[in-house]
Amino acid sequence: MVVPIAARDAAAGVGALLVLTAAVSVIGTLIVPRQIGSWLTRLVDRVMNGAFRLATGSITDYRRRDRILAAQAAAILLCQLGAWLGISFIGYSLLLWPFVRGVTSAFTDAGSSMFTLGFAEPPGAVPSAIVFVAAATGLGIVTLQIAYLPSLYSAFNRRETEVALLNARAGVPSWGPELLARTHYALGSGVSTIDTLPDLYAQWERFAADITESHTTYLPLVRFRSPRPLSSWVTAVLAVLDSAALYLSLSPEAAPAVPARLCLRSGFVCLTEIAAAMRLQVHESPGPDPQISLTYEDFEEAVARMQKVDFPIERKAKEAWPDFVGWRVNYEQAAYAIAFAIDAVPAFWSGPRRRPHPPIAPIRPAAGRMPKDKKKHLIS
Repeated sequence: MVVPIAARDAAAGVGALLVLTAAVSVIGTLIVPRQIGSWLTRLVDRVMNGAFRLATGSITDYRRRDRILAAQAAAILLCQLGAWLGISFIGYSLLLWPFVRGVTSAFTDAGSSMFTLGFAEPPGAVPSAIVFVAAATGLGIVTLQIAYLPSLYSAFNRRETEVALLNARAGVPSWGPELLARTHYALGSGVSTIDTLPDLYAQWERFAADITESHTTYLPLVRFRSPRPLSSWVTAVLAVLDSAALYLSLSPEAAPAVPARLCLRSGFVCLTEIAAAMRLQVHESPGPDPQISLTYEDFEEAVARMQKVDFPIERKAKEAWPDFVGWRVNYEQAAYAIAFAIDAVPAFWSGPRRRPHPPIAPIRPAAGRMPKDKKKHLIS
């Protein structure tokens, strides 16, 4: 059956649109240093997310789910590469169709060129030009993806270094009240290290700005999981923000107001922008009557944990609660939405997960050897 030339010309127009779509997606994802929306990359992310949800839906043990989900980000990157090459291949095949004998020859010539096999080349100036551009496109896509990986893993390593450093302070999984308690108790040294919190908040203000830029520009980074199953960048950020909100609420005179406020501001901007890049439904500003999902009973338990180690508290829990709500309402919804979407470790105060799982308490170190007069200061 001979296809009319008008139909083949229309197919060539569709092919040109497919090639343009792939080019825009590649350039926006791998070259332009900002997030550029692309239906192709969003479709890949949605399909892979659905596939991994299906694969882990019946697994109740979190550590087993984490082992499977650890491959999700790599799978997204490989599928993005396959989608770009596949869409470009179909597009160039349709572009060649009006100039060759049949659609089979068009696909053969396009594949030979795009994957640099070089076993087929159609006669004529226009087809030759198309196959040369197709060859450059295939080589360019693969080269850009290879060049993209070092930048992506460099951002991942920076992130995980900060998360690993926080584990000694905030526990594993990280929890805001645990951070304050351990910092005051100084790992059983007997000397409070609360004076190090301003530097920590300044460090995490910069860290939040860094992952805002990297994770919204290179969105697959959001789904790169920590090497340790009970660690997560989301729960780490949430722990630092909760510790700052707790400190400002319970001890407003002693708290480092400026570093803590700047950290909170940078943190909730980070979570809100990443949630927006993931197309999660999050309100950017709270209403006139702020409400949070965390209960007052949970807040009281956290205050009791801090009192257990004699953390300097200036206000009662009931007095501090409204101020804490006023801080947490800015970032809680975005943090919960991201943690749910990526199925982060179910830490304390981090919201629900895809599959119901009781929150995992921070793992605390066993009592180590130390002088007898120091044992009374050992962190519990």
